[in-house]
Amino acid sequence: MKKNIAEIINVANEIYDKGLVSGKAGNISKRINGSTGDIVAITPTMKSLSNLNEEDIVLVDMDGNVLTKGKPSSEVNMHLEIYKKRPDVKAIVHTHSSYATGFAFSQKRLKRLEGFGAIKNQYLSQMEYEKPGSHELAKGAGEAIGDEDVLILKNHGVICVSDSLKEAKLLAVFVEESAKTQFITYMLNSVEDI
Repeated sequence: MKKNIAEIINVANEIYDKGLVSGKAGNISKRINGSTGDIVAITPTMKSLSNLNEEDIVLVDMDGNVLTKGKPSSEVNMHLEIYKKRPDVKAIVHTHSSYATGFAFSQKRLKRLEGFGAIKNQYLSQMEYEKPGSHELAKGAGEAIGDEDVLILKNHGVICVSDSLKEAKLLAVFVEESAKTQFITYMLNSVEDI
């Protein structure tokens, strides 16, 4: 268990240092196969991902019952709904990265660019706004993720899922870099040559 918790803390530090989250935003979880069923290790609510300790990570069962001290992220039910719908998903990284979230707040869609798997759809999947931490967001995200690895939450942020925490983190970084490239392209295309 300590190895799993250490991995969550390392990824939290990395995504904070890369600017994919700021303040006390964002959350990370990992599904861990236990002898009596799966449990989820998740970052806590109202604590920055920049300075987590081992005791900050909260363990919950698949019904959301807290198994350790602390209070899990307010998005814990969103994570659990995705895990329930997607047995292949072992890790979730939820960011509020500047460029990708900028697209989430705009009318522009984020294109799926080459560099992270096959392009099955032209655009990254997205779902309409639901209040953060709400039952509606949890249920909606569980449905909207489908078989995709990225979900844009309108007016909110980004969810990246994978079979490992390392891959979910790399995907979150790639999505932000893709959004940055598309933003720059839109800006350059909107400026007339001098």
